[in-house]
Amino acid sequence: MANPWAGEVAVVLDGQRHVAKLTLGALAELEETLAAGSLIDLVQRFEAGRFSSRDVLALLVAGLRGAGWQGTAADLRSVEIGGGPLEAARVAAELLARAFALPGEG
Repeated sequence: MANPWAGEVAVVLDGQRHVAKLTLGALAELEETLAAGSLIDLVQRFEAGRFSSRDVLALLVAGLRGAGWQGTAADLRSVEIGGGPLEAARVAAELLARAFALPGEG
């Protein structure tokens, strides 16, 4: 079960529930993956609804890896994400929000 107080978000991949969490290491990996811009730029894109599918994929991979998953972006390209692309975007946005929120906020 995902623990929102610990910044965790649940995501279903090929019918199996996984936990995702943006740890400091996962955030550093995310910055490296995005190469252009900062995490603040990424947050602003999500807040403005200007994020790309690449942003969503990078966030999901970083969050899953932050929770111990050993896969890669290539692995996610071939799985069925429960709820489809809209749920993937919601999970990505929630990961960002939880990573930068104080306990009890959002």
